[in-house]
Amino acid sequence: MINKPLVLTYLYLLIYVLLSSGVILYNKWVLSPKYFQFSVPYNVDNVSHGVLRTLAFFLIRVFKVVAPVKMTFEIYATCVVPISAFFASSLWFGNTAYLHISVAFIQMLKALMPVATFSMGVLCGTDKPRCDVFLNMVLVSVGVVISSYGEIHFNIVGTVYQVTGIFAEALRLVLTQVLLQKKGLTLNPITSLYYIAPCSFVFLFVPWCLLEKPGMAVSQIQFNFWIFFSNALCALALNLSTFLVIGRTGAVTIRVAGVLKDWILIALSTVIFPESTITGLNIIGYAIALCGVVMYNYIKVKDGHASQLPSDITPERFTKDRDWKLEKKSSAIINPNSNSDSNEGNFNGSEMNDEAPLVSSRLSHFGRSFSNHTNE
Repeated sequence: MINKPLVLTYLYLLIYVLLSSGVILYNKWVLSPKYFQFSVPYNVDNVSHGVLRTLAFFLIRVFKVVAPVKMTFEIYATCVVPISAFFASSLWFGNTAYLHISVAFIQMLKALMPVATFSMGVLCGTDKPRCDVFLNMVLVSVGVVISSYGEIHFNIVGTVYQVTGIFAEALRLVLTQVLLQKKGLTLNPITSLYYIAPCSFVFLFVPWCLLEKPGMAVSQIQFNFWIFFSNALCALALNLSTFLVIGRTGAVTIRVAGVLKDWILIALSTVIFPESTITGLNIIGYAIALCGVVMYNYIKVKDGHASQLPSDITPERFTKDRDWKLEKKSSAIINPNSNSDSNEGNFNGSEMNDEAPLVSSRLSHFGRSFSNHTNE
């Protein structure tokens, strides 16, 4: 029998990996001076935000795919506006990097994302300095340095743009946690576009008028609406696939799929763009950095599971309480007439189901009759 939900989940993951890789390769092709030659990142971001905001409006208000959140002017002004500013900054710095460095090297530099997120979290007070996480960050940084040293077409300008965009994105993520989550708001990828894209459009439109518009008139750069419309559709499809994958699996699966996507993207970029040549030192450095990223994700997942336990119950106390309950249940089963009436109200089927193997092991030495009584 075919497990249809599992097949559908893997299909969503495949679509997410393909769309994520496709959007990055598409942006490189559009912005690179060697290919489409539309070297104006502000304009690309503006058009994409305009189209994405329109499509998100139809998805939320017309087709009712997702419900809008309760947004007040105060929340928008104090939370969404600063988040949109750093979101626009990360987009512009990241897209500008395509003009100077290869896609493969950009993906290797993106391994610094956990380092940037942890650093910004410590500065903003959402994370605490920890020795194990710090060692992972050192490992990631060393790997990225080795990978950069092995880069054939190293460009300091493109590297600075990309690293700056990474830290801007990390600060956006931390601000989202600090500002929005404290207000009790949670934005999925679709509602994020609906509320953040218009404000980001404004932040990108002003510098475009000052920096890129005069140059477009001089160089006579041709604008192709359908190229940018299709690019925006791919970005919207990527957000939808992220929404579906998180809904069916979780954020951890997205992280694992992101690691797989980076390796696929590095391999594809070397085939599609001949200038994206990689060396053995690139691969070694990126593998070292990736080990640190995987270890960091493992620590975050483990911390997430630990935080789900009640704060006043330590693992030792939890074990002692469980053993005490099991002793109590064992004595009740062995001598059902003693205190059975007083303990009856504290017993429920879920506790028995969760701890039945332990109860059976404790009762095995009392004889077959008691074991049969327990199985019944």
